Amino acid sequence: MKKKILLAVDDSIYSKYTIVYAAKMASITSQLNYTLFHVLPTVSQYLIDEAKTDFQANAELKKIMLRNQEKAIRFLNNYKDQMVKMGIKEDRIDIIAQPKMLGMARDVLEHAQKGLYDAICIGRRGLTRLQATFSGSVTKKLLQHSQFVPVWVVDGEVESKKVMAAVDGSESSLRAVDHLCFMLMDNHEIKITIFHVSAKLGDYCEIDFNDTGGELEKLIVEGDKRCVQNFYTHALKKFKDAGIGEDRILIKEVKPRMNVGKAIISELKKGNYGTVVLGRRGISRSFFMGKVSEYVIEKIENKALWLVS
Repeated sequence: MKKKILLAVDDSIYSKYTIVYAAKMASITSQLNYTLFHVLPTVSQYLIDEAKTDFQANAELKKIMLRNQEKAIRFLNNYKDQMVKMGIKEDRIDIIAQPKMLGMARDVLEHAQKGLYDAICIGRRGLTRLQATFSGSVTKKLLQHSQFVPVWVVDGEVESKKVMAAVDGSESSLRAVDHLCFMLMDNHEIKITIFHVSAKLGDYCEIDFNDTGGELEKLIVEGDKRCVQNFYTHALKKFKDAGIGEDRILIKEVKPRMNVGKAIISELKKGNYGTVVLGRRGISRSFFMGKVSEYVIEKIENKALWLVS
């Protein structure tokens, strides 16, 4: 089945890592099609206003816009050539450079939703070199506001093709598994790890319950076990329907010696995974954006995260 990925890029090193990762995914994901999408930089509002009444200013404005367009087309074509050299068929790669209309993140989301893309892929640091931090970047805005299209965030050079789905038994985690199944459908070689950190009272409430905490903790652990077992039943069916046999699914559970985010990062490093798949929201505050997901995004190095709403 055809799959469409929107690569939100500029000419930074972060986008180069994104291009390489997306091209490598073709080796484990069949029928991938790509759109290299770039939002052109904003032109000075002063020049725009002057161009309305001044012929010379209008001519200068057109020169700047043409120069920006030509520069964008050049590096987009360079990316396309690079992907072709990596084995991607040329007719599976489109390029688009458009002026900023609603804002970089909103323009990317608007195009992704209208074009019915299966995922947005972007470097962790955003779309411009000036965005040196994750906080406030285009990437963060995409993660916060993409309600329908999964967002793949790439950090650095991702070498490993191993995939891990970090789950908590929630509907959001099941949607993450569903996205993973769709992307890896009919892959008869891939092995996937389903990783779960057992629940504890601190995942639900920060209040110190003292002596009563033991009973509450027990109730939560038992409830978590029932929830996750039910989750596994549905998840394994999804994998089976996608042509991924149960013999290629490893289920790994750990007790919470540390917070959930740290446990995921520890497992990613220990298991040498290249990609981790997360649901945006879960059954507890642990999987809310700003908690586990944001922690993992901040801490991953040379890995990719797929965040699914």
